[in-house]
Amino acid sequence: MATIFTKIVKGEIPCYKVAETEDFLAFLDIHPLREGHTLVIPKIEVDYLFDLEDPLHAGLWNFAKKVGKAIQSVVPCQKIGITVIGLEVPHAHIHLIPIDGLYDMDFTKQKKVISPEAFQEIARKISEKVVI
Repeated sequence: MATIFTKIVKGEIPCYKVAETEDFLAFLDIHPLREGHTLVIPKIEVDYLFDLEDPLHAGLWNFAKKVGKAIQSVVPCQKIGITVIGLEVPHAHIHLIPIDGLYDMDFTKQKKVISPEAFQEIARKISEKVVI
């Protein structure tokens, strides 16, 4: 059965896309820890990040770097925190989270509530800054 991320890749489920290439997709997390919280995925469905073939694994991180720089140029923050948990969706993905402190990446915290219009606006702003 296809994961929710594969359904997003196929266009079966909408997302707030910030960047896309032939192999990768970045979109806003709909349950963000902070505004700008973005998920970066390979389009191919592989559960575990370390099971990606080396060129795809390296490409995913290079793509995430470009997206992270774009997020940081749009969302006020000290850095972009990176986490890979891999338990919530069986599809390799990287969380890029604008942070000002360690606890900004605490996944037990209540998620931000953001309007669809605000999601669209932040996705547009980040997308405009991504240099692929």
